[in-house]
This record gives sequence, C-alpha cells and structure tokens, in this order.
Amino acid sequence: MLSTIFQEQVADATNTVAEGEPVEKTLSVIELITTGGTAGIIIITLLFVLLIMACYIYFERIFAIKDASKIDANFMNQIKDYVSNGKLESAQNLCSTANTPVSRLIGKGITRIGKPLEDINTAIENAGRLEIYNLEKNVSVLATISGAAPMIGFLGTVIGMILSIFEIANSGGSIDIKTLADGLYTAMTTTVAGLIVGIVAYVAYNHLVVKTDKMVYQMEANSLEFLDLLNEPS
Repeated sequence: MLSTIFQEQVADATNTVAEGEPVEKTLSVIELITTGGTAGIIIITLLFVLLIMACYIYFERIFAIKDASKIDANFMNQIKDYVSNGKLESAQNLCSTANTPVSRLIGKGITRIGKPLEDINTAIENAGRLEIYNLEKNVSVLATISGAAPMIGFLGTVIGMILSIFEIANSGGSIDIKTLADGLYTAMTTTVAGLIVGIVAYVAYNHLVVKTDKMVYQMEANSLEFLDLLNEPS
C-alpha cells in the first residue's frame, strides 16, 4: 500500500517537472564544436593541429635537453688529469665517448691545445653557438603558436559575429534564434580554443627557455673551468 502511494507521488512529481519546468539541456564538446558551423569547425581543426604540433615540439625538446644535460660528475676531473699528464688523445676519446654538448665543447678546445689561449676560447665559443642552436631547434615555433593561436581564435570570433549580424540584417523582422546561435557558438568556441592553445604553447615555450638557459650555463661553467686549466702555470 505504502509502496503504491510512493510510486504515484514520484510519477506526479515527474509529470509536474515535465509539464511545468524546462528540462536542463546538456551540450558535449563535440556538439559544441559542430554547432559552430563550417567556419567554426575549420578553425577548431586548425587550432587542434597547432596544439598537436606544440605538444610534439615540447616533449621532443624536453627529452633532447634532458639527454644533453647528462654528464658524468667526474668528467672534468678526468679531463684535468689527462691534460695535465699530456694524454690529449685519451682526453679526446673521453669527450667522444660522452657525446654531450659539454664534452663536444671541451673536445673542440682540446684539439686547439698548443695555440694561443684566445684562439682556443674563440673555437669553444663558436662551437657553443652551434650547440645552443641545436638545443633551441623548433622552440621558436612554440613562440609563434602561442601568439598565432589566440589570433586565429579571434578570427573565428569575428566570423561568428559577422554571421550573426548577417542573419539579423536579413531576418525581415523575425530573428531565427537557432541560426543566430550558430554564429555565436562559432564566436565563443573558437575564442576559447585559441586561448587554450595559446596558453599551452606559451607555458611550454617558457619552460623550454628555462631548461635551455640552465644547459647553456652548464656549458659555460665547464668551458671556463677548462680554460682555467689551460691558463694554470706549468
């Protein structure tokens, strides 16, 4: 008896909601993108491609910098021993085996031993510029994406507003809310997507810059240590 009464009350409440109150409408991400029309889909697709590029460049560079920063803690001590004892070939072999930016700089300096210290310093600096260039490869693309993505999103915003205004101008006094909403969807979704891609690329770019600067500092510190070794009195 009580169960029957409870079921009737639930049914009455459901009918009341169905008849008197609007049902909350949900919108998935896919629906939000497709509702924006052809222009919105094209711009969102372009932004998605830029996001994939930014993620690929970021992780590829992070792993490359991580590998480049690996160096044996006793590397410079071994170099000092070899150079002090005149075992330049052994020192050169050690640099070739390590195969890191630091070891390549030291190896370049070892090949110039016997020449004026200024020439050795110049050779190391030139090799350092090449190493820095390799470390920063494609990082500028991230900077470009971080600036271009929001602009592309704003382009979608302008296109969406133009579509909405066009529909209002040609409505003849009766505005189709659905058609008007499509233009607004294009305007809003592309703006959000552009900002998201831009923020991701911007954060990734700055993180890579910090990592690269640390690597450059490591190269400079080891190069100066090597030059100080050569400048020591015999």
